[in-house]
Formats: sequence, structure tokens, C-alpha cells
Amino acid sequence: MDGNNLSTGSMTLTDNETGKSVELPVFHGTIGPRVIDIRQLYAKTGCFTYDPGFMATAACRSSITYIDGDEGILMYRGYPIQELAEHSDFLEVAYLLLNGELPNAKEKAQFVYDITHHTMVHEQLRAFFQGFRRDAHPMAIMCGVVGALSAFYHDSTDIHDPYQRMVASYRLIAKMPTIAAMAYKYSHGQPFIYPQNSLGYTENFLHMTFAVPCEEYKLNPIVARALDRIFILHQDHEQNASTATVRNAASSGANPFACIAAGIASLWGPAHGGANEAVLKMLARIGDKKNIPEFLNHVKSKDEHLHEIQYGFGHRVYKNYDPRARVLRDSCHEVLAELGIKNDPMLDLAMELEKISLNDDYFITRRLYPNVDFYSGIILKAIGFPTSMFTVLFAIARTVGWVAQWQEMLEDTDAKLMRPRQLFVGADERHYVPIEQRG
Repeated sequence: MDGNNLSTGSMTLTDNETGKSVELPVFHGTIGPRVIDIRQLYAKTGCFTYDPGFMATAACRSSITYIDGDEGILMYRGYPIQELAEHSDFLEVAYLLLNGELPNAKEKAQFVYDITHHTMVHEQLRAFFQGFRRDAHPMAIMCGVVGALSAFYHDSTDIHDPYQRMVASYRLIAKMPTIAAMAYKYSHGQPFIYPQNSLGYTENFLHMTFAVPCEEYKLNPIVARALDRIFILHQDHEQNASTATVRNAASSGANPFACIAAGIASLWGPAHGGANEAVLKMLARIGDKKNIPEFLNHVKSKDEHLHEIQYGFGHRVYKNYDPRARVLRDSCHEVLAELGIKNDPMLDLAMELEKISLNDDYFITRRLYPNVDFYSGIILKAIGFPTSMFTVLFAIARTVGWVAQWQEMLEDTDAKLMRPRQLFVGADERHYVPIEQRG
């Protein structure tokens, strides 16, 4: 795509200090706000832009995911997320993100076969796990093991070879559940369970995670479907922190395994992928339904010593109801009913917090609705995952988006080494003074 073909006009900016004016092109994408092309701004004016957190900066062009936070819209390749979560499955949506279109029956069968037959990991990786402490956080293990894949699969690290890029993409999507399940088993002192080619993507992960050699593991289709929905909803989310990290690493020419490992590290933060884990920790701090009013008073308090963050409500992007949360809300109640969970104090607490918050003017006026992290955390706990695994599950799903974004960046003729500018506020030039002359 030629970026110049997106131009819909121009905008004139005037420097009040010097009186100089500069005309900058204005682009318009398929949908969404117009974008001012500032690439020549420094050359023409000697000025940079200042935008902490990239709140108003488009660092790339993409045709993968579109978000309208004000309207609560999320689309993959033009398809509303609600439709995909209801009618599709994880690997079909993965194909869509990677290739731009939904597959026909033959294409899907081939894609499922290819991914399924890449789920095994190199046997020497078993020994690699022994280097971690048993109490290591699973995300620490994921960072290390995924980064190490480039040492095991030399034949798919040439980013300039389209075939090797495809093989690396398939390997990452296929092996992530296997590595995640191994991280779980290692922390529990249980033997690793090999993948089974007869099982679907999500079913295989559940089997590798919860099966033990001494008895048959019975898959619950409602649980598997709920987890598959969670995976679909988390596959991509535009230029979030971890995706930007993957693109940043990729801009240097790093191999795909290193780029995805960088994304995992970024995802680990509680403000990003760790938010659903933070939800459960928050509920544990609240402790009892009777403590909810006091907790909400702290949330509303402007006193920095009393103020608390209510994880699972509100979103950096969505100023309306998170469309993913709408899907998971139904799945959440479906899973709880299927598993017969009626007397779990923490889940009861979560449902009560949801009920009170949805009817509280403070949250209603600020449009602080439950987000995807709130419901996913409840579902994952009900299934039996420890909170330390929550972000790992996020990483499994988001690998698809990371890989799709990585491929798109490598094929973008406008892509360059990412090197943000800065507003320098340090000392002006000064000269070295020998230590004996310093006051």
C-alpha cells in the first residue's frame, strides 16, 4: 500500500514564535479519525511533537484490527468481534488475522493440520526447564523458553525469507500452548504431557495442562468453548503495549522468537496483560462482600493514601462497554453454572462487586464498565487455573496478533527502525571539574 494514496488534503500549522507556516498532508484510513503526516515536520520546522504514551500518534499503518473506544467497537479484519466469538473458533480467527480473509473448508483443514503438527517442542527443551526454580513465575519461564526457541529452530529465523517467516509463525502459534502447559506442570511438580494431534487447539491445551498419566482426563466442552472464546477475544487489540514492543523489536531486524519473547515481557505488566491476575488479587484484598462499600469508598477517594484502583473496570481505550466483556459476561455465568460453582466466596464477591458497580452513579457517569479482564479472571479461576497462569493464557492468544503484526510490519515499505525522539529537560552543557575542586 502506498501511504501517499491515503492523502485527503493537508493542514497548515503556524509557529506563533517565528511566524513560519508548514503544510502537512492529512491521511484518512478506511474508518477512524484523520491522521496528520508529520514525517517532514522536523526537517521543515526544527520541531518535534511531544506525546507521552503515544496517546495521539499513529506509529504505523495496519489493516488487521480496528477499535473505536467511544462506541465500544472491536473488529478483526472488518469482522465484529462478537460475531467471531459466537460463530468461529480460535484457529479460524487466527487464519483470518494472518491472511486477511476467513478460510474456506479446504484452507481451514490445511491450516489446522499444519498448526496441529507443529505443537511438539524440541525434546531438549525439557532439560531447559530444569534450570528454573520450581516456584518461578510461569511468565518468567515463558520469556526464557520462547526467547530460546531461536537456538532450537535455526531454519526459521531469516526474516527476509517469506517461507521461513511462515514456518516461524506457525511454530510460535502451535508451540505456545505446549510451552505454557509445560510451565504449569513444572511449577506443580507434575510430568509433562505431550500434545495429541486428535484434539483441537484449545482442547489440546486443556489436556496438556490438567491431564495426569495415572488417569483419563475428560474434557468439558462448555469449559473448552469458554476458553476458546477467551483466546479469540485476546488474539489482537491494535497497537497495545506488547504489540508495539513486538514491532519495536522487529524494526531492528531481530528474529521472530526474540520479538515474541519481548512481547511476552511487555504483556507481563499489571497495567496490561496482568490485569486479570490483578483482579483476583484485588478481590482477595477485599475479602468479603461486606467490605465492598469501604473498598468502593477508597476507589472514589482523592486521598492518595486511601485511593485504590478497581482492576477490571474501565479501559485505556474503551470509554463505552468493552465489547469483549459483553461476550465473556454470558460465558462467565455459563461456566459457573456448568461447574456447579455456587458457594465460592471469591466468585460470589466478584458478582456482587459487578452488581453494585453497574448501579453506582460514580461508575456510570465515568463510564467505568466491567472490562474483559474482570470476567476472564473469574472464568479462569472457575476452570482451575492459578492466578499466576492468567497472563500466560493471554500470551497464548495474543501470539497470533503479535505474529500477524510482525509479518505486516516486515512487508510495510514505510516501516523503519523505531527510534522515538525526546523532550530533553536535563542540564545544559557543563564542564568536568576535578574532584578536589568540587564543593
